[in-house]
Amino acid sequence: MAVDVNLASLGESILEGTVSRLLVAPGEWVEVDQPIIEVTTDKVDAEIPSPVAGMIEQLLVREGDVVAIGAVLARIDPD
Repeated sequence: MAVDVNLASLGESILEGTVSRLLVAPGEWVEVDQPIIEVTTDKVDAEIPSPVAGMIEQLLVREGDVVAIGAVLARIDPD
């Protein structure tokens, strides 16, 4: 069963972020806590880590996309 990677809260008043860089591609293997996506806001730049080890099943965003806090960014297959 795939695990969703969501955009976690990046600060009290931050409601969205811009995907500045994708660090992985579908089909790549990632480890726990490995950065997979970089997100930029007007207040902070952040790397979104993988919550599990597994294969990147799907990237649901592209570089330049503006995404809301809580949005699903990627899916990882831990099997």
